[in-house]
Amino acid sequence: MPDEEVAEALPAEEKLKKAEATSQVAAAKASAKTAKATKAASATKATKATKAVEAGKASPAAKTEKAPATERRLVVTQIKSSIGTKPKHRGTLRALGLGRIGKSNVLPDRPEIRGMIARVPHLISITEEQTA
Repeated sequence: MPDEEVAEALPAEEKLKKAEATSQVAAAKASAKTAKATKAASATKATKATKAVEAGKASPAAKTEKAPATERRLVVTQIKSSIGTKPKHRGTLRALGLGRIGKSNVLPDRPEIRGMIARVPHLISITEEQTA
């Protein structure tokens, strides 16, 4: 009887070893595929970014030029409540980093910021600050 139990236990152990080996091989293949896909995706992104910069069509964030040492900055302060204003105006105040009367935020003097300021001039006050 003990010999029969040992004979039955051996095939079960072999099946277990084969199953473990198969799962390890499958896991290794999956990680290799993931690594290849990640590498290919990053190479594609880098190539597209490089081509866009060369063509002059890249966004300002994609370009690696540094800003001048003395950049003009704007101090924007909310002076009126956003209650009763249009939802787009409230969103613009949020984008400017404002939310309460009296709250101020220092922002770079860029066209995007100037455009937001132009949308809600009746709710804010602007002062220029020169940084050195």
